[in-house]
Amino acid sequence: MSNTPDLSHAEWVTSSYSGNGGRDCVEWAPAYVDSGVVPVRDSKDPDGPALTFGPSAWSAFITAVQRHEFSS
Repeated sequence: MSNTPDLSHAEWVTSSYSGNGGRDCVEWAPAYVDSGVVPVRDSKDPDGPALTFGPSAWSAFITAVQRHEFSS
C-alpha cells in the first residue's frame, strides 16, 4: 500500500516572500496535512516530483527556517 497521495489536483501554495513572482521557492499543498502528509515541490519544476513529509517534520523545518538555522 502506498502512502503517496494523488497530487494531480493539488492546490499548491508559495510563500509571499518568494522571489521572481513565486518562481524561486518551494510550494506545498496544505490540503493534505489532515491526511498525515505535507507534499512539497520545486516551483521551478511544477511537473516534476514532489517530496512528502509528516506534519511534525514539516513544522520542525519551518521553525528552523524562521530561526535562521540554515543561514551561513
